[in-house]
Amino acid sequence: MSIAIRSRKEIDLMKSAGQIVGQILATLHEQAQVGMTTQDLADISDRLIQEANAIPLFLGVPNPAAAFDFPSSLCVSVNEEIVHGLPGKRILKDGDIVSVDCGVKLKGYCGDSATTLQIGNVAPKVKDLLKVTKECLGIAIDHAAPDVMWSHVAGLMQKHAEDGGYGVVKEYVGHGIGRQLHEEPRIPNYVSSELKKNDLKLRKGMVIAVEPMLNMGSGSTKVLSDGWTVVTPDGKPSAHFEHTIAIVEGGVEVLTLL
Repeated sequence: MSIAIRSRKEIDLMKSAGQIVGQILATLHEQAQVGMTTQDLADISDRLIQEANAIPLFLGVPNPAAAFDFPSSLCVSVNEEIVHGLPGKRILKDGDIVSVDCGVKLKGYCGDSATTLQIGNVAPKVKDLLKVTKECLGIAIDHAAPDVMWSHVAGLMQKHAEDGGYGVVKEYVGHGIGRQLHEEPRIPNYVSSELKKNDLKLRKGMVIAVEPMLNMGSGSTKVLSDGWTVVTPDGKPSAHFEHTIAIVEGGVEVLTLL
């Protein structure tokens, strides 16, 4: 497994791409409201990417399990949809949660981030799901550093999720990122026998996208007939938060913040 080590110049280029994604997610947070469609959110993403002269990384991604390539710059996943939701005519209702995931390339380097939006008055138990999921991402940011084993970080994330009573999604994990959206290594949010056998020692210059996804219930997943949309089989809500982070001296630098 070949894992790229990035120079300071490369990390700065990825930060420029990441800040565009950060701006898109911040704008969606400000503008998403009851009555909008999921396509309205994607239209905002399209416009901001175009204004930034960036390349949308998700648009046109192929999928052998689907009859069509991904049709948007933005994954929009509502309530029970975990990830890879397709923007369309679905109208946002009071109490919905919406996970939005976006990636762009600028000057040859990528940034990738996700957040879960609250629409109107969200139930307290659902707000807690979002809180714990975001805290899992924060745990990774707080504990990742050069020479730290990823199993240590993943174990802390998993424990926090499960202590909260939530299921950790295991079929979809984080990833290395750089000149391409998905690079080595895989970055799981839990500890498996595979990770114990082939653990990852973090090194200065690695850049990874960390993206915990938690379900209110089990961590099980199901893909809909469109070949893209991943949902919870029991219909319970799911949350998703993601940042692109660089491993630097003493810790990490988050590249997808404004």
